Amino acid sequence: MNDEMTLPSASMTNDKVMPAAQQRRHLSFVMRPVTFARSRFRGWWEARLPLTDTMTLTQRNVYILPTRPGLMLGLTLIVLLVGSINYQLNLGYLLTFLLAGCGVVGMHVCHATLRGLTLALLAPVPQFAGASAPLSVVLHNTRKRPRYGIGLAVLDATHDDHWTWTDVPAQATTTVQVAFRPERRGVHRVPPLTAETRFPLGTFRVWTVWRPAAQVLVYPAPELQPPPLPPGEPRAGGGAVQRLPDTGEFEGVRAYRRGDPLKMIVWKKAAKTDEPVSRDTLHAQRLELWLDYQQCGLADPEARISRLAAWVLQADRLGQDYGLKLPRERIAPGTGEAHKRRCLEALALC
Repeated sequence: MNDEMTLPSASMTNDKVMPAAQQRRHLSFVMRPVTFARSRFRGWWEARLPLTDTMTLTQRNVYILPTRPGLMLGLTLIVLLVGSINYQLNLGYLLTFLLAGCGVVGMHVCHATLRGLTLALLAPVPQFAGASAPLSVVLHNTRKRPRYGIGLAVLDATHDDHWTWTDVPAQATTTVQVAFRPERRGVHRVPPLTAETRFPLGTFRVWTVWRPAAQVLVYPAPELQPPPLPPGEPRAGGGAVQRLPDTGEFEGVRAYRRGDPLKMIVWKKAAKTDEPVSRDTLHAQRLELWLDYQQCGLADPEARISRLAAWVLQADRLGQDYGLKLPRERIAPGTGEAHKRRCLEALALC
């Protein structure tokens, strides 16, 4: 029996050598060439736009094209003109040129609705991954006439834009909110925004594309059902302390027990959680809560960060002092809104 060796074909060799990202692009081009070409052109075009948080719309950055009703109107005008010429209908000429004049005036009014408008993006606030991140855009109208039917949206790569429509009064400002959903933690650049109008006739679409320079900080998504807070660690020089049975709470704050004096109830925390909690002064003096990256009990790094984020929110909700230990950073115990934001920012950037 002769052993035969089969060499791989050129296509098999190329598939093995081709990177995964390049394979996905090649598959997208083969399956949906129109969508692939549109996305590539869209990316190339957006990359050429300047980064700015304030943009005034002029003839250089406002674009206009007829809509489908506009194309149908143009076809109708051609049919009317041919019929009027063929049958020598004076009223047909009158109707044709009257409709054509209305279309031309509507084109100029539509373009003027966006031209001269100023868009300004307010600084975005940090959000959690997977949650909707709102963006506030201020529209400033300097002319003496109002602007109607202006829509704003995040320019989605899937071409599934969600619009918010508004009118801008004369010589006034209007604030519009749009949103996008970041899926990963870290610092993300605000995606491109688009504004458009089809006022007054809907026969023309006037739009612009805007690339803000602002960035939004995205916190890690907290674990949905995290375990109880870890037990407190003895303070330096605090001496030995007898631990209570594991109740799922940090020893500085515990659930309200019947007979606790009113002065021991943490009223601010009870108002936030709708459950009465009491101070445990003995343990609060000798123990401190540390949220340690190495003690999360999980192997996946992202799962650890998600659990730490949930613990930070839980400790802040109870009003408990807590510290954070990360591989490259250590935040001393503290409390309050500023301390919570500092810990969540450290988790987002670690």
